Amino acid sequence: MMDTLLTKKDFTIVDTSSLVDKVEASLVQLLQERKLKVGDAIPKEIELGETLGVSRTVIREALSRLRMMGLIETKKKKGAVITSPDLFGIMGKSMNPHILSQETLKEIFEIRLVLEIGMADLLFRRITLEDIEELKAIVSNEPPATQYHLFNIEHEIAFHGKLYEITGNETMKKFQKMLLPVFDYVHNSGLLKKQPLLKTFLSHKGLVDILENGSPEAFRNGMRDHLENHFARLFE
Repeated sequence: MMDTLLTKKDFTIVDTSSLVDKVEASLVQLLQERKLKVGDAIPKEIELGETLGVSRTVIREALSRLRMMGLIETKKKKGAVITSPDLFGIMGKSMNPHILSQETLKEIFEIRLVLEIGMADLLFRRITLEDIEELKAIVSNEPPATQYHLFNIEHEIAFHGKLYEITGNETMKKFQKMLLPVFDYVHNSGLLKKQPLLKTFLSHKGLVDILENGSPEAFRNGMRDHLENHFARLFE
């Protein structure tokens, strides 16, 4: 007897997602279709079950997942309402450099470099004389920029943390707090190329001078110069 050759047509694609997975996605779509906003109450479990054609048990499990994601919360006398999720609180739970892939770690490293070059306009729009004086105090005890000094986590947290604060962007500030430990880990992990001789780069003190006397364009160029050795370790 000859063996029968099987083709793709002989197989039925199996949907491995569970009923709760599907209901969870359907709930999110339903809430979007009804144009519910933060603070609005969502329909009762019975109504949701009837609308989606599933039991209350399945609805409860799907709603539980949405609560864990911070998309809804239960309030007294109002029931479940739409909330604005703490994106970085959720992300922070998994932002552990020891459990992320090498490619993800390198990409996070790149994100931070791009963010700090791109914050120039926000800084110049919102910086005050008091901010300038505080930055001068922060950098007063730092060593000069040489080819032998590339990265010090304490200096980075103090100086760059202040820059994020000056932007006035709370979301960016939260993101930076998560990025710095990853940045430090990648810097010391051996994931990036080691440069035999690092180039002299613009110091934090030089950046403060630009913030006091320069322009957004000059700051962008200065920050790019400040981060040059990090870029070199990514691409050269």
